[in-house]
Amino acid sequence: VNNLLELSRLDNKQVKWDMKLIDAKDVLINVVNKMDMNIKRKNQILIVNTPDKVPEIFADRDRIEQVFQNILSNAYKYTPEGGKIYLDVEAADNIVRIKFRDTGIGIPKEDLPRIFERFYRVDKTRSREMGGTGLGLSIMYNIIRTLNGDISVESKEGEWTEFTLIFPLYK
Repeated sequence: VNNLLELSRLDNKQVKWDMKLIDAKDVLINVVNKMDMNIKRKNQILIVNTPDKVPEIFADRDRIEQVFQNILSNAYKYTPEGGKIYLDVEAADNIVRIKFRDTGIGIPKEDLPRIFERFYRVDKTRSREMGGTGLGLSIMYNIIRTLNGDISVESKEGEWTEFTLIFPLYK
């Protein structure tokens, strides 16, 4: 219900945004620290590559944290025990690019164009077992687009998935 309400608020531009300059790397590290115990419990390896200094972006910190949490949770959920999750942050050409890549089950090629649709589930049976509403990626997509960012996904079924987030630098 909360996810439906959130999507409705996003659609109707009723979300209150707390826009300010934020350190996306700091938000990402905070999310990593929250997820670290779960990742270790599943014997997954988390590899984080970030430069020492990342330019600030103009965004809502809580919303960005929500997006990072959702992507990292999905990587954790769909990566088997002993798998790897990579987080890469880079700044170049007036953008900050953040990549989340896992060695999980992947997404079939035919499903990729629909992955950000509401209620879309790649594998209905597995999705029921693992929980979720089919709204998380749609919410993330809407948040990123509202913040003038971009999100894309690439995947090879049975091998890996990579989400790339791009945020413009504040001018």
